[in-house]
Amino acid sequence: MSERRALLVVDVQPTFCEGGALPVEGGNAVAQAIAEYAAAHRERYALVVTTQDWHIDPGRHFATPPEEPDYVDTWPPHGVAGTAEAELHPALAGLAPDASVRKGQYAAAYSGFEGTDGEGRTLAQLLDGVDAVDVVGLAESHCVKDTALDAVRAGMSVRVLSDLTAPVTAEQGELARAQLREAGVELTPSR
Repeated sequence: MSERRALLVVDVQPTFCEGGALPVEGGNAVAQAIAEYAAAHRERYALVVTTQDWHIDPGRHFATPPEEPDYVDTWPPHGVAGTAEAELHPALAGLAPDASVRKGQYAAAYSGFEGTDGEGRTLAQLLDGVDAVDVVGLAESHCVKDTALDAVRAGMSVRVLSDLTAPVTAEQGELARAQLREAGVELTPSR
């Protein structure tokens, strides 16, 4: 029986790219590289799913006051539902995902498995019948890591395509990669 693999495109939104509320260095380049990769390799995937931070009122996830975040549990406002920064990055305009999951409406949510699509289906439900996932997106040290770890917990074979992601900081990226390897996630370039 052949493997069913999905591509999970995590939080590739302007809010996490240069010029956004919580920019990741290299975020725009990652968005463009993901768009090119997905266009060239769409046939490899049974399913392509995007996730988005989509904050309506995430409580303590947003720092109060906004200028005093600790960047661990509290953050400046970002990914605010209905804003241009919360939409998918313009580089992904041609992606045509099979499903889109929004997370964090009323609480912090780092993993795509904490969100639902427009019909209320969870990422786990959308991935029913999928054996393996490739995870790409922003940021490697946070939402990419947590989504990949939850995919492992769900029993899937997981790869993070290392050239199609970027961490918040180099140190956080090193820590995330160590946690991913320990959990059995394969870290590999997309090429």
